[in-house]
Amino acid sequence: MAARTRSTKPSSRILQRILDVHRNEEHLPRRIWHDDPPFPDLSHRVLRALDSSGNPSPLLDQALAQLFLSGLSDQFASSRAIKKLCSSPSSLPRAISLYSAITRPDAFLCNTILRALLNSDRSHAAFAFYTGCVLPGRVSPNHFTFPLLAKLFAQLGFDRTGRCVHAQAMKLGFEADLFVRNAVIHMYSCFGDVAAAREIFGLDLETDLVTWNSMISAYVKNGMVRDARQVFDKMPERDVVSWNMMIAGHAGAGEMETARKLFSVMPERDVVSWNTMIDWYARTGQTEIAREVFDAMMERNSVSWNVMLAMYARTKDYRECLKLFDGMMAVGDATADKAALVSVLTACANLGDLGRGKWVHSLITDGIRRIEPDVLLSTALLTMYAKCGAMEEAKEIFDRMEDRSLVSWNSMISGYGAHGQGGKAMETFMEMERKGLRPNATTFVCLISACAHSGMVLEGWWCFNRMIRFYGIEPTVKHFGCMMDLLGRAGLVDDSERLAEKMTVEPAPALWGALLSAARSQSDSKLGEIVSNKLIELEPRDMGPYVLLSNIYAEEGKWDDVERVRKVMAGNGLNKPAGVSKLECHLWSSDELSASRKNMMYSMLREMGAHFKSSCRQFERQP
Repeated sequence: MAARTRSTKPSSRILQRILDVHRNEEHLPRRIWHDDPPFPDLSHRVLRALDSSGNPSPLLDQALAQLFLSGLSDQFASSRAIKKLCSSPSSLPRAISLYSAITRPDAFLCNTILRALLNSDRSHAAFAFYTGCVLPGRVSPNHFTFPLLAKLFAQLGFDRTGRCVHAQAMKLGFEADLFVRNAVIHMYSCFGDVAAAREIFGLDLETDLVTWNSMISAYVKNGMVRDARQVFDKMPERDVVSWNMMIAGHAGAGEMETARKLFSVMPERDVVSWNTMIDWYARTGQTEIAREVFDAMMERNSVSWNVMLAMYARTKDYRECLKLFDGMMAVGDATADKAALVSVLTACANLGDLGRGKWVHSLITDGIRRIEPDVLLSTALLTMYAKCGAMEEAKEIFDRMEDRSLVSWNSMISGYGAHGQGGKAMETFMEMERKGLRPNATTFVCLISACAHSGMVLEGWWCFNRMIRFYGIEPTVKHFGCMMDLLGRAGLVDDSERLAEKMTVEPAPALWGALLSAARSQSDSKLGEIVSNKLIELEPRDMGPYVLLSNIYAEEGKWDDVERVRKVMAGNGLNKPAGVSKLECHLWSSDELSASRKNMMYSMLREMGAHFKSSCRQFERQP
């Protein structure tokens, strides 16, 4: 298989650095081992340096310089150096350079580097190493090499190359090796070729628990739960992994009752077992049951908390999300990772809790375990600031992001629009186009809404037309709703009606609601009646149309019509709930305040008290 790879030869920069270190350390001997016998002196200071030095460190550089100058002629010393370099992900390029300079590398060194690359999630670098150093035939792979290669190609999804490696293993007589067979079964399951996995599993050869679990995993991954259950029932022995996979399989197929029964008869449960049940109850919207299972757990990990936090954020129970996060921080059995913080920031954004959001931001930047924000976390941060009205902070985070997703751009446009900064929303959109990023339907919803909030009618029409004609995006109910809101706010009710008549989508309640709001803004009771009746016909249990129509009549002084609407509401069993205003409150004791702040607050409280008393007296005088 042809592939473009980077050269794995040691770079001139690395070699020059090693040679420079060597010239500055002339007190070290030039050879590590004796000429006779050829076996190295294990007590030699350079070999001791390989074992005791940090990675990276100047002492390690000195030892590597000695190895290069000696010609890397000793396999034992080179092996120890490569093992040392593979202990740190940052030193893996140097390990590959050292390997490439060895005249006759063996499979052990090859496997060491492959394993280190896979463990550090560098699959593409591992493939480059394979094509540059293994494929040319410098090393003959052994029974430890093939499981690593099978894992590599499973991760990359390289079906054809994986099959070639399997054929090579068969040619070299490794198909009967248990570890190779288990890895190949897993590889084929990742490719979706369950038939090939089943064929290898069915060979009359030695099997172990991993073999059975690999076959169950192959069936579950590909949605074949009944076949997986047949294998599970035939297993000579099972471990907790076997049970967990079957529970996940039944839950994933929507068979929660079967999954629950399996969970109840498990001989031994681990945290993964509990997390699987919580996750699937949360995914299916059974929040109360998910919470019961969570509360029953004797041991929790980060996944347990993350699943619950994400569930509350997804179901819009934002206060419970923050309450649970407080409990997580108090218990201390799990640390807040990126997934947890994204859920918490989502809750802060939708509650408008800027203070809590800033505190979470400080956890990211100044916490004990500093977290490097990725695109998802950075976007959650800027969305929180944008929704809370702190656009300067949102812009600061946006400008620092090296990699911006479309969601990041949409959040900035939406934030500017929500706070009446339509001009900046348009500027952000123009910048996004200049960067070559293609907007989606959500982008134009945010953009047209921003124009509506800023009274930018012409710009809104331009965006609507650009979406259709330039990007070929078909307008949805949301786009038409934003356009009708734009025209209604500008007093162009007739244009709103004409747009509604020309719509290419089925009018939804949201569209009629936008037109009703436009009628109210222009005190047009005639249009309000028509639209309200249409809305009441679509959603008879929604009191919104009644209230808006009542407000239109009230603004025109038509109190008889107001009374008529209220009676219709009462007859249909609809009562408008009392309005509520929410304030962010802080608690403190009197000794926590300075004298000046105390005087200021007491003065304000006295003024408020006098105002309340005056209002009560006026109310009492009314007949």
